[in-house]
Amino acid sequence: MEAAAPLLCLAAAVLVWGVLWVWGSWQRVTRPEQAGLPGGGSRTLLVTAHPDDEAMFFAPTILGLARLRHQLFLLCFSAGNYYNQGEIRKKELLQSCDVLGIPPSNVMIIENRDFPDDPDVHWDPERAGDVLLQHVEANGIKLVVTFDEGGVSGHSNHVALNAAVRTLHAEGKLPKGCSVLTLQSVNLLRKYLCLLDLPCSLLLARDALFVLTQLEAAQAQRAMSRHRSQLFWFRRLYVLFSRYMRINSLNFL
Repeated sequence: MEAAAPLLCLAAAVLVWGVLWVWGSWQRVTRPEQAGLPGGGSRTLLVTAHPDDEAMFFAPTILGLARLRHQLFLLCFSAGNYYNQGEIRKKELLQSCDVLGIPPSNVMIIENRDFPDDPDVHWDPERAGDVLLQHVEANGIKLVVTFDEGGVSGHSNHVALNAAVRTLHAEGKLPKGCSVLTLQSVNLLRKYLCLLDLPCSLLLARDALFVLTQLEAAQAQRAMSRHRSQLFWFRRLYVLFSRYMRINSLNFL
């Protein structure tokens, strides 16, 4: 027993250090400041493929940028008409954005046969890039936020938006001073760890990290609840367990 005492003390010290480190990191990521991001008042464009993407995947980023007093715009590339629910889903999107603090005047929903809500259709990145660039230039956007090359869920429409933004960035077509952040995709285990993924998110490389407070998490859930047509049993489980409802790790292009 006496021989084990030093090991127990060491283990206790490591545990306390770990708790304090996670708490300190939590405090840093829930503060308004995030190194490398444009300052308060900047215009940010969130680019999504379907109504409910903004709440299912990007709520921590939206609410985190609200702490920075960014002026948020949303460009949604389809009405989500895969099951002929487009009109319903457009209304739900506006209701969700209202909860998240994005005014209706800053929400644009594209209804174009070039961009159908269909995982089996691969959108043309150049065509999507042209549409995206028009909105960036028209609204004086300084930061574009969208999916990474994994699309979070692997949906081909999500992946196409990343390809569109990457093409614009690589060809130097984005206005001077306009940055791009992409949302990190993670493996299936991490995806459903919710806040238990926080230590991993803090340790792994990323350029920006947004973690919601308890009040903000409830706000994100309210936003998702506005998408009533999409709240199947498995999405209700998603809302409870997915890290994307609490944590967003992002990287600059």
